[in-house]
Amino acid sequence: MSKKRSKNKKVILAYVTTKNQKEALSIGTKLIKKKLAACINIIPSMISRYEWKGKIETGKESVLIVKSLEHKKEILIKEIKQMHSYSVPCILFFDASGGNKDYVDWLEKGVS
Repeated sequence: MSKKRSKNKKVILAYVTTKNQKEALSIGTKLIKKKLAACINIIPSMISRYEWKGKIETGKESVLIVKSLEHKKEILIKEIKQMHSYSVPCILFFDASGGNKDYVDWLEKGVS
């Protein structure tokens, strides 16, 4: 009989924008070392457009995707905000239920 995952072990993805690839790699590596993420992905360059302090801004950013577990959301927010260069960093979570069971089992082992 296969081992069931507990209900509090729901997989999530955190979508985090950063000022550049170096910052994304630094934050992501620290999250892995702290066992808050099992894996990260970095999209090195994208164009962002947004309103900031009444002006439309355009900038280059990198995307950090963090693979973790739902019960780590609050600590992820806290840790990312401490390491991030932005005063208001984008940190959004997406449910990542389903998928390859072997991968999910590996991910659960990497996050404590």
